[in-house]
Amino acid sequence: MKKMSPVQQIKHPLFHHYKLEVYIKRDDLLHTIISGNKWRKLKYNIKQAKKLNKKSILSFGGSYSNHIHALAFACYQQGIKSKAIIRGEREYANNFTLSWAKHWGMELIFVNRETYRKRQQAHYLASLQHEYTHSFIVPEGGSNSLALPGVGEICDELQQQGAHYDHLLLPVGSGGTLAGLVSADKNQHNLLGIAVLKQGNKTANYLTNEVNKLLTQSERQFTNWQIFNHYHCGGYAKFSSLDLARIQAFMTSTNIPLEPVYSGKMILALLDLIEQNYFQAHDKIMLLHTGGLQGLAGLAERNLINPLEWPLPPTPTAK
Repeated sequence: MKKMSPVQQIKHPLFHHYKLEVYIKRDDLLHTIISGNKWRKLKYNIKQAKKLNKKSILSFGGSYSNHIHALAFACYQQGIKSKAIIRGEREYANNFTLSWAKHWGMELIFVNRETYRKRQQAHYLASLQHEYTHSFIVPEGGSNSLALPGVGEICDELQQQGAHYDHLLLPVGSGGTLAGLVSADKNQHNLLGIAVLKQGNKTANYLTNEVNKLLTQSERQFTNWQIFNHYHCGGYAKFSSLDLARIQAFMTSTNIPLEPVYSGKMILALLDLIEQNYFQAHDKIMLLHTGGLQGLAGLAERNLINPLEWPLPPTPTAK
């Protein structure tokens, strides 16, 4: 998958009123199945797994995870087996996301929430590596040091596409995409991450710390990025009917397909920041569409959205 995702300008009355130019890099169009940032983060992980002659890739995710969905197909396509530690009950195995993961050959290993919380602990990871000797372990969301160069290619593409922008906005879930952009941007643009999860009992700097963990010591000196923590709409995969209506109105106005977990929250943050005069007149803003549209099917299954009002993903074929 070598094609470059397109950049397009977005017209909206609010942008015109505040004299802003807004563009969006459509990484959701990179691939019909492995869309958005998922392939970028998996690209070099898969290469490393093959280099080490690993027979499979083992990772982690929830029952409706975009990462798990993309990993299953990417491994299927690349001729390597996949396994996933899934948070939740086995009954979820037949939902849209996991049924396709199984179809593409992924082995699903269901664990309770207590066990899943250990996914970043060294002792637990060591025990998994001992049990699954021939597997290459990739963290939740695919966010590790190998993810950064793949994500960093976004900056190279934007330069090749002649894109000029002052700010780059993106949703942040695990921190890997933002870290890759910070690393590749080299302090040239204002990078704004929109946290899509409520950090709860974790410190307010949790995601910032996660990004810094992935950066080198010299890259941690970059000061051109920040994370906004108050646009999560109540928590991960949570949103109100008003949130949905505002996202839908933006979709109708711009013809950009969105979902309310990642890209939708980025848009809500953008609109709010504009109205707060965060940006100056004639600023150029680049949005990064990180995909995740497959998640709409799971939201519809749980009756969290009306399937008639959202661009549900097409049923993929195993090719």
